[in-house]
Formats: sequence, C-alpha cells, structure tokens
Amino acid sequence: MTRTAPADTVIIRATGLTKKYGELVAVNGLDLEIAAGECFGLLGPNGAGKTSFIRMITGVSPATGGDIRIAGKDLKAHPRELKAMMGVMPQHNNLDEDLNVLQNLTTFARYFSLPKSEARQRSLELLRLFRLEDRQKSRIKELSGGMKRRLLMARSLINRPRILVLDEPTTGLDPQSRHLVWQKLKELKAQGITQLLCTQNMEEAAALCDRIAIIHAGRFLALGTPRELIQRYTGDKIWEIALDNADRQEIIRRLNSRYLEFEETGGLIQVFHAADDLGQAFPARPRPATLEDVFFRLTGRAFTE
Repeated sequence: MTRTAPADTVIIRATGLTKKYGELVAVNGLDLEIAAGECFGLLGPNGAGKTSFIRMITGVSPATGGDIRIAGKDLKAHPRELKAMMGVMPQHNNLDEDLNVLQNLTTFARYFSLPKSEARQRSLELLRLFRLEDRQKSRIKELSGGMKRRLLMARSLINRPRILVLDEPTTGLDPQSRHLVWQKLKELKAQGITQLLCTQNMEEAAALCDRIAIIHAGRFLALGTPRELIQRYTGDKIWEIALDNADRQEIIRRLNSRYLEFEETGGLIQVFHAADDLGQAFPARPRPATLEDVFFRLTGRAFTE
C-alpha cells in the first residue's frame, strides 16, 4: 500500500510517527506524505488516533517517536515558523465568549503580529466570506451552532495559511450550513491551500478529499482515492440478499460454489466484486458501494462508538 503523495512537492511528511499516553498507543508508527494543494482525509471512528495525529502535526502535542517535516523543515527545530503557516479549525468550540464576533477574529490575529488595520480588514473579509457580516457585533452565545462552526473556520484563515487543518469541521451542522462549508473548502483548495481533513462523515470525505487514509487503532488500514478504495475493497456495486432461515444455507452454498466474496450481517448478505448479474440467480438487489462499506469490510465496526 503506497503512502506517497501524488505530486513531486510534499508539504507534510510524517515518518514513523508515534504517540503514546502511558501504555496506550494512540498513533502507531505512521508514515505519510501529503502533497501541496491536496485535500487529504483521515477517516475513522472516535478513538482511532485522528485527533492525536492532528495535534502532533500542528505542534500542539509532541510526538513520542518519529519525525514531522513541514515544507521541508523539521517541526521540532522550527515550531514557531511552521505553526504560523497553518490554520487550525478544532473539533470543539473554543471561541472567546467575552468578545463579540469581530473581536474574536481581530484578537486572534494578534498571535500572528498583524497590524491592527490589516487584522480588521482581513476579519471583515472573512465574515463576508462565511456570511457572518451582519453578526460582527453579536456575542458568541447569540450565534447558532452553524454560525459558530463558520466563525471557527473564518478564524483558522486569519493568517492566510498554506495548510488548513480541520478536525470534524461540520459536526452538528444542518445540511445547508454543511454544504456552505464544503463550498468554501473547495474554493480554498482551488486557491492552492493544502487541507488535512479529519472526519467521520463518509459523504464529506468523498466530496472533498483527493486521497483518504482509513485509520483504526492508530494504524492506517487503507490509503487511496475514494474511488480506488471502493474499487479495491468492495467494487463499485454491492449486491444485497435478504435472508430467512429456510434459504440461508443454500444461498451461502451457492455463493461459495461461485467463489464470490461476501459477508453476512444481521440477516443480510452483501456480495462484493460480483461481475455477474446476481439478480438472475439470487434474490439480490444492487446498490452503489460507499466509503462506509469499505470501512466495515476493513474493521467490522461501526463509525460511532
């Protein structure tokens, strides 16, 4: 399984990256290259190691082992310089409730030594970009959940980063707000901003990511484009057969006789990589395969815990 970025210019390189919390190994010797301008997705359930990986890449938490290079430079040797290249949108809201919307942006801009006038100009531009310009004097407690998520993303862009790191950016958003965030992320990618996206949302990963790594128990189980992963592990189409006790053994016998790949889950058989029209030989119905199917094949676990 290759972990090489699909372009010559690698902006993030992790080698043997490991994170331990006592006896718990949260990230277990990961190697990864992300190309400049790529949207790379980390897909996995809670506890898989996604957030630990992000915290190391962004210099918030030191790695237990391994190396991280950003734009060719060692993160340990140049933490301040490299962290200034990044914008980070956290999973949980950490906006300052003592400040209004505009002040949350202009105050955050001070961490990057922006002159006051430039900080205000950038802040107003970002509020317009995320359709929050009429809320600039509002207190944080007056915002909806979707508005807070959009403000967090606006804040992550105040320093005009080359790398944007997003931890569950659309958690809790209604469909309209979610698609607005997706639209803005696509626009930012078109401008050449590299994105590292951690998510449990299958649709989000398929819509935004050039490549995806499925992570589980601190290890990569698979890596590739969404289409490559689906073709590799399930095929484009999955045939589903509803079972009852009377026909179960006979259907399984016939599937085995054809050397077909299948799994049985709760009264349903799913058949993968079937070239034949199974609907003529079995009481089967086809449906498009998804990234969620790939995850289930690899781990046998649900995404929520």
